[in-house]
Amino acid sequence: MKKHLLMIEDDARLAAMVAEYLQLNDFSVEHARDGLAGLARLRQPVTQAPPIDLVVLDLMLPDIDGLEVCRRVRALGGLLGQTPVLMLTAKGDPMDRIVGLELGADDYLPKPFEPRELLARIRAVLRRHGEAAQKFPGQKTLRFGSLEIDRDARSVSVAGALCELTSYQFDLLVTLAERAGRVLTRDQIMEAVRGRELEAFDRSIDVHMGRIRAAIEADAKSPKRILTVRGVGYVFARQQD
Repeated sequence: MKKHLLMIEDDARLAAMVAEYLQLNDFSVEHARDGLAGLARLRQPVTQAPPIDLVVLDLMLPDIDGLEVCRRVRALGGLLGQTPVLMLTAKGDPMDRIVGLELGADDYLPKPFEPRELLARIRAVLRRHGEAAQKFPGQKTLRFGSLEIDRDARSVSVAGALCELTSYQFDLLVTLAERAGRVLTRDQIMEAVRGRELEAFDRSIDVHMGRIRAAIEADAKSPKRILTVRGVGYVFARQQD
């Protein structure tokens, strides 16, 4: 079954070109010309329109910017709020990337871009979102004190309260939890989750770790679960409250 994508982009010519390319690669694509129209489409019930599997979101939009759209998507909650978002950022501005990731984007791609790279990133995000549970054999639920990670439901809770994480952040957490007590470098983490090595000077992994800590730690500034090993990477603590 084809995956259904929503592209929120005010450049109609670019959107048409990208849609044509993605359709040739077995995706169906809808186009919204501004942020509010995109959000309205996402909210449509499945009885009226097919569910959206991934959003390709431009940062610069004529009504509300892509960062605000991303924030509102995540605020929807439930499965709808977990819809993967790939953000398009002008000129690869690192600040735009950092803010986008902090607001819950799963990945980013700077403009101008090659359609083949966009296709590769879309496939990678969807693969992480839909198949991550199959990559990790063993028990379905990981428990560390009051923290529970349910692979099948792709949910995380602390003391019974659900934690809001993006699909990518969930996969990062599972990657660390599966290797509890083992120090992992940023490259090892990115390679395990994304299937590719960390780009030079790319610190997006640190942004995601900050978001995960904010969700699962009692005090994100003094973490007890995900610890930083200076000059090396991160380690997930075996023993937790």
